[in-house]
Amino acid sequence: MTTPLATVSTKQVLQWIGSHLLQYKARVVGAVIALFTAAVAWLLLGQGIKYAIDSGFVENAADTLNEATVLVLAITIVACLATYARFYLMTWLGERVSADIRNQVYAHLLSLPPSFFAELRTGEVISRFTSDTTIIQTVVGMSLSMTLRSVVTFLGALALMTFSSPLLTFCVIVAVPAVLVPIKVLAPQVRRYAKESQDKVADLGARIDESLHEIMTVQAYTAENAERLHFSKKVELAMDVAKKRIHYRSLLIGCIMCISMTAIIFIAWVGARQVLDGTMTVGELSAFLFYAVMAGGSVATISEVIGEVQRGVGASERLFELMTTESTIKHVNAGTKMTSESSSANVDVPKAAPRIQLENVNFSYPNSKPLFTNLTIDIRAGERLALVGASGAGKTTLFQLLMRFYDPTAGQILFNGHPINKMPLDTLRQHIAVVTQEPVVFADTVLENIRYGNPQATNDAVINAAKQAFAHEFIDNLDDRYNTQLGERGVKLSGGQKQRIAIARAILADRPILLLDEATSALDALSERMVQQAIDRLMVGKTSIVIAHRLATVQHADRILVMDKGKVVGSGDHASLMKSDTLYKEYAELQLLS
Repeated sequence: MTTPLATVSTKQVLQWIGSHLLQYKARVVGAVIALFTAAVAWLLLGQGIKYAIDSGFVENAADTLNEATVLVLAITIVACLATYARFYLMTWLGERVSADIRNQVYAHLLSLPPSFFAELRTGEVISRFTSDTTIIQTVVGMSLSMTLRSVVTFLGALALMTFSSPLLTFCVIVAVPAVLVPIKVLAPQVRRYAKESQDKVADLGARIDESLHEIMTVQAYTAENAERLHFSKKVELAMDVAKKRIHYRSLLIGCIMCISMTAIIFIAWVGARQVLDGTMTVGELSAFLFYAVMAGGSVATISEVIGEVQRGVGASERLFELMTTESTIKHVNAGTKMTSESSSANVDVPKAAPRIQLENVNFSYPNSKPLFTNLTIDIRAGERLALVGASGAGKTTLFQLLMRFYDPTAGQILFNGHPINKMPLDTLRQHIAVVTQEPVVFADTVLENIRYGNPQATNDAVINAAKQAFAHEFIDNLDDRYNTQLGERGVKLSGGQKQRIAIARAILADRPILLLDEATSALDALSERMVQQAIDRLMVGKTSIVIAHRLATVQHADRILVMDKGKVVGSGDHASLMKSDTLYKEYAELQLLS
């Protein structure tokens, strides 16, 4: 259970991005220097033009014209070199910040419990990682640079225009507030619909992920047309929002361009009248118009990129929401000094098989009725405990509580007398090996899939674990043996083969607590017997808890707990339960005697 996605402000988002940029101060400073150098060079170009026209062209001085041309060329080269440096550094910063944000958000997501991902679909998260970080990359690498350059150019051009003609500059200043009006009115709309557009695209990603993941089910039920129609509706919803974003952004650009060009035309007319009156030279007017065009172009650039910046802020907010989501599973660091109330946090779980106690545990899933009420179970160190019961009895939930994917709402769970919520999560989980009913196989080699249980294991150790899980024989028949790529979710393997890979992974992990959730459910009778032998060897010296619907696999457990609706309704070995427990006997008769 997690807190909902937090509401964040633009200030928080900008501070977050700024903190990433500050990690690369030297490059930021270099980019700023290059930006100012380029801006100043382009501004000086106007003075070169003025000098060339007034001293060379109007006065018909060829040597002066040649000198002015060389000067203008030199200024242009400096401006181009500075522009290269600015573009390279800012683009690099965009890529680097985007990569750092991906790493930071991904690392945080790995710390969130499964309940978070039950609320937020995987496709939604993937969309935030791909499209949103790409937008941030564009904003930091391009849009932010263009905005800063345009602001500097506008201010510089304004200063030089004032030097050339205060009257014409006054006309420009009067026009500026008119340009700011559409920015103030329309920019928030651009940002709003930009964020909504990203949300709709995320919905598309989630739907694609879901339907393609379950493509066999889709095709088996001939639901292709239904899926196409459903997806088409989502595409149109995304398009509707995109239309609004495009409308407001286009309107913003159009309004600013109209106001800017109207102002420049009016200013050119006033300047031409001054030249005719003799109060201004042709060179001064040319320089002034050059600066006016630069200033107008800067405003136009700002109007274009401000929509992109607003879109980037919207994308950043979606990522920052993930970053600020807090887990209700509180982590305890191994090196943290604890208060007397939680002093056991620094105590490592022993390597030997521990005793596990559940004391008066209460638990319910969000928006559901209580599943466990005062559940108390004492599992001896090294005991082989089997859990039997109908679906929904709470067996798998018990595993999730032991792994701290969820925390009890009341009561506590202890390993060797230490509350597990006072232990570092990695310490807790490094002592538990799990084999689930639906084994997880990654899109990697056989070798790396088994080594997932112990990343430091040698190849020989991996092969030995595979042999113990009776997986070596089929692995040996694969095209590249242990180096065979298994495809997404192990698509190249059968259910039984994936199960044996998962068991080999648990054998290699060699952890003192073993949790088996129907670990032999996908095996044929012969394979089940062989794997059961491997599991029996694996259980030696470990505290083992086995969930089983097939009672034949748990007859030799030290103790069997019969669960029903979150309660333990029977306890004992197979023989005693057959005599004393009606529910267990009913299960047994349905399976063993059929």
